[in-house]
Amino acid sequence: MNSRIFGAALAAALLSGCSQQVEQAPPLRSVRVMQIDAAAVSASLTFPGDVRARHESRLGFRIGGKIVERRVDVGAMVKRGQVLARLDAQDVALQAAQAEANRALAEAEAKRYRELRAKNFVSQAVLDARETALQTATAQAGVARNQAAYATLLADRDGVVTAIEAEAGQVVSAGQTVVRVAGDSEKEIVIAVPESEVEQVRNADGFNVTLNSLPGRSWQGKLRELSPGADAATRTFTARIAVAGDDAAMRLGMSAGVQAKVSRGDTAFHLPLSAFFTRDDQPHVWVLDPATQTVRMIKVETDGVVGNDMRVKGGLQPGMWVVTAGANLLEPGQKVRLPEAVK
Repeated sequence: MNSRIFGAALAAALLSGCSQQVEQAPPLRSVRVMQIDAAAVSASLTFPGDVRARHESRLGFRIGGKIVERRVDVGAMVKRGQVLARLDAQDVALQAAQAEANRALAEAEAKRYRELRAKNFVSQAVLDARETALQTATAQAGVARNQAAYATLLADRDGVVTAIEAEAGQVVSAGQTVVRVAGDSEKEIVIAVPESEVEQVRNADGFNVTLNSLPGRSWQGKLRELSPGADAATRTFTARIAVAGDDAAMRLGMSAGVQAKVSRGDTAFHLPLSAFFTRDDQPHVWVLDPATQTVRMIKVETDGVVGNDMRVKGGLQPGMWVVTAGANLLEPGQKVRLPEAVK
């Protein structure tokens, strides 16, 4: 009986030891890797952007008042001089009528004093005062007529309505934007450029424009304008890329991509964002040793995001193998399972 108990205890101890040995074995994780070579060196920079009109007007009334009519909607094609909206014109119409009445009275007074002067009944000074009053009244009547005309908002160019910022029934002030009209003759792509790439964009050999909604098509672009100052919120510089030719397929607001052709002097590597992880608030990547199939952690110096990639300007060398998937699950010196192409 005792021998049976001793044998069972011994077997249990052996099984427990085997279980502990299995649990202590480090896991062999599968990873995805890429090798850094000359092809990874950036020869172009890609920026997201959107299609805008080169000329866009923010139109508003030159006088304040209540909007009583809006004649266009967003997306409407308009012609130069077309009526876009109207104000309640009763007050300005009354002011114009009053000014015209004053002008007519001043004209009658001036005519009568001319006749009296011809008969030498009044002095020349008195007649000059009446003539001056007539000129003042005429000018005031002209201003009042203009004010009455300002109650109608007209399109200043042929184009398309891109936004409506005030509705009928709303009281607006002089100069407040009511309708935005973009000219349909010239289009451009607006992009945001990080401060580290401003000079490269400024000196780029050319630009290639693509639209996300029209794969397979591209247009040649030219840098038309580069903002001299950075945006206060994003710390990026706005660039406007003029597109050669007028293509009806390129519509305002479409998402676009701009590829800037830069010199080979840019030696930054491009790695997928999934390759990076943070330690002590610093970016790191895992570098693989194909001989031992183990990974080690390397601190890198990054230089901005381009699309789905991060630019790396320090810490890596051509020929290294970098883990691009599963970086957050690894530990230093851990052995990994490699794809067959790497073994």
